[in-house]
Amino acid sequence: MMIQYIVRRFFAAIPVLFGILLVTFALARLIPGDPCRAILGEKATEEICARFIQEKGLDKPILIQFGIYIGEMARGDFGSSFRLGMPVTRLLVERLPTTVELSISALLVSMIIGIPLGIISAVKHNSWLDVGTMVWANIGVSMPVFWLGLMLAYVFSLLLKDTPFWLPPSGRLSPGVADTPFYQVWGWTVAETGLVSGILKFIGRMNIFNALITGNWELLKDAVTHLILPTLALGTIPMAIIARMSRSAMLEVMGQDYIRTARAKGLRWFTVIMKHAFRNSLLPIVTVIGLSLGTLLGGAVLTETIFGLSGVGRTLYEAITARDYGIVQAFTLVIAVFFVVINLVVDISYAYLDPRVRLD
Repeated sequence: MMIQYIVRRFFAAIPVLFGILLVTFALARLIPGDPCRAILGEKATEEICARFIQEKGLDKPILIQFGIYIGEMARGDFGSSFRLGMPVTRLLVERLPTTVELSISALLVSMIIGIPLGIISAVKHNSWLDVGTMVWANIGVSMPVFWLGLMLAYVFSLLLKDTPFWLPPSGRLSPGVADTPFYQVWGWTVAETGLVSGILKFIGRMNIFNALITGNWELLKDAVTHLILPTLALGTIPMAIIARMSRSAMLEVMGQDYIRTARAKGLRWFTVIMKHAFRNSLLPIVTVIGLSLGTLLGGAVLTETIFGLSGVGRTLYEAITARDYGIVQAFTLVIAVFFVVINLVVDISYAYLDPRVRLD
């Protein structure tokens, strides 16, 4: 039954992804601006722009352009970047690992801090600790990412520059730190193109994972150090949302009869909270965690720009500014696929977290 459900959800997602691609394809071409002058500059002549548009196939009707793009994408070809002159697939392999690392790090920090705070607030309901946590959560939700990122960089990189608490304000790695991919360390031969080589190169550009499996502790320390500030900036809003959701879900469960029965049986208070209350409040918490991860993947534009990280968000922003259609279409589709996959994983997790879902 579970396999059938996954297959149904997979096929149901195809029209959604197709619709997202169609809308993105159309909007990218309908927004004001000329890709020729956005890329070549305002001094580009009419003859140069005419030749540029013809070479890129932008002189054809939009439906024909869309059909050609779908055909190329079916063969695994996402086209080339107008601005950079390189395959979009290569850009994805190079830029997506940074965004994935940043998003996963921000989500882990949000969960590690947000869930315990929500549980403590629910247990200490209406206490000064509960009020303080919720005030912090409201501030965290309302705090702009770009302001928080700049403040963190100012405090930890300038005010604390001569202390042990100094943190780098930008970049992914320090100059001179070797980030040799694991397959080169292990002596593997990887082809220039192909699905397997693309996957290996993608994993090899995830610096933290690459450092762990190769034992490169210098790389691990430097990569984590550079990721602390952007992780805190990006993870503050989901941290506050997870804390509020955890508190709300715990308060709802703690008023149930089986919680009072567990306490009347003499079970330890910690056992009642974690085994009975928290376990039965996981469904809404898992839902908001899944949605937060999808939002983090799609919303890292400002964070990557502020901290000088060459990830999907920053690349997508630069592509929109330059009217680089190939990057906009491919990167938007990848983010949409992540959303669909995350929602599917969340739905499947319901069956394991709540027996009532399996019975239904």
